[in-house]
Order: sequence, then structure tokens, then C-alpha cells
Amino acid sequence: MGFILFAMRPAAFATLQAPARPQLILSSLQRFFPLVWISIAVILISGLILMLQVGFARAPIGWHIMFGIGLVMMAVFAHIFFAPFRRARRAAAAQDWPAVGRSLETMHPLVVLNFTLGWIAIAALLFWH
Repeated sequence: MGFILFAMRPAAFATLQAPARPQLILSSLQRFFPLVWISIAVILISGLILMLQVGFARAPIGWHIMFGIGLVMMAVFAHIFFAPFRRARRAAAAQDWPAVGRSLETMHPLVVLNFTLGWIAIAALLFWH
């Protein structure tokens, strides 16, 4: 998320015009999102295994906070994937680049939200471990 928010997106806006800008961003996300799904599965499964080994009742509060925030982040990503990203792909298939750009723009604040939640989860683990 950091790369997309702080490197690729600003560079695309600084150097590319429509339709190249939404094409680049959408193409990158089409390659990136399968990796996100794999990461979600690995994180969720490993987190559940760890919580079950220790026992939910004995797990530190930071683990519970991180687990809860992680579930929220997964739900936000699922929304991103199944709503604005899906609209962007449909618009790209129709070569409607302004619509692709609008869909990608609706994703931006959600990615910022997930990026922020990720850092809050890390902080919770560090402070309440």
C-alpha cells in the first residue's frame, strides 16, 4: 500500500495523462490484488493458528486488537475489490477511461484508511504485547 500511495500513484499523476494514467494504475492493481488475497489468507490462517495455540483468553490484548483491526482491513479490501475495482475493470473493458479514473479515485481514501489501520494494528501490538 505504501508503494502505491507514496510512489506509483504520485508518479503516475506527475508524468502521465489520461488514458495512460488509469491504465497504468489499473494494470498494476490487477497484478497486485492477487498477492493481497494470498497475503490475507496467510495472515488470517497464521493469526488464527497462533491464537488457538495460545488460547484466545490468554492472548495479549494487542493480539486481539490486531486481529480485530485485521478483520476490518480485510473487509475494506473486499469492498475495494468487489465494488470500485470491479467497476474499473468493467469500464476498462469498454475503454471508458474517465470512468476507470473515477472508480480508482473512490478506492484512494479506502486504501489510505487501510494503510492507517495497518499502522494502528502494529502500534497496538507493540504497546499491548
